[in-house]
Amino acid sequence: MKIKSILCISLLTLGAGMMTPLTQVQAATYVGVQIGRPPPPRYEVVPPPRYGYVWAPGYWRWTGHRHVWVGGAWMRARPGYRYVPPRWEQGPRGDWRMRPYRWDR
Repeated sequence: MKIKSILCISLLTLGAGMMTPLTQVQAATYVGVQIGRPPPPRYEVVPPPRYGYVWAPGYWRWTGHRHVWVGGAWMRARPGYRYVPPRWEQGPRGDWRMRPYRWDR
């Protein structure tokens, strides 16, 4: 009898805890960061072509505090795809967003 009572109370307590709405338990904080216009691209001397590779030009990367230049490099080509380099685009509210590189068919 005693074990049944303890088990019943435990199950009721667990069930009541699970019925608490998640909105009361979870809290979220959102921080908006305004990134200024990136500097103009740097001039890079492109090395001679390499068979089986495409040249990925350098770009400005945002570190969370400032823009840092990432120099260009050779990337292994993907047959049937075209390399599209990363680029900065200005959003509708004047904010800047980095679009990462991708491979298009």
